[in-house]
Amino acid sequence: MNKAVFLDRDGVINQERGHYTFGLDEFVINERLIDALKAFVDKGFMLIVITNQGGIAKGLYTHRDVEILHQYLTKVLTENGIPLTEIYYCPHHPDTGKCLCRKPDSLMLEKAIARFDIDASKSYFIGDNERDIIAGKAAGVKTILIESNTPLTTIINQVL
Repeated sequence: MNKAVFLDRDGVINQERGHYTFGLDEFVINERLIDALKAFVDKGFMLIVITNQGGIAKGLYTHRDVEILHQYLTKVLTENGIPLTEIYYCPHHPDTGKCLCRKPDSLMLEKAIARFDIDASKSYFIGDNERDIIAGKAAGVKTILIESNTPLTTIINQVL
């Protein structure tokens, strides 16, 4: 079985700005992210992003806007020798309806665990919001709560 580090997007991978991030000009990768992700990959962890993107349901941006950001992120990581296994995102918002994939529900994590044969007990979810922690615990992975925009290098030892 594989092990993974699941990562929330806004606030963990890129700067949390206090409102929806959907343009490339707003997408700023957090300080020292590359160093931390390299360390995780070097220890055999898959990297999987799990993110709510409720602005789609609200009509603020589109699936294509999210895909452009995710293609950019994948390109930057690849250029730095970091394979990103997958990105899962929930386009729903509680104002427009109920779903099972939106964090704090754990369906996105459960899908990844099943698809990539991941041992949840050897995996981690790093998030900057309590909903990330709730989702991670529901999926059976260890969780690490950080403050938004904190360099992941500060918590490497908790994973490794």
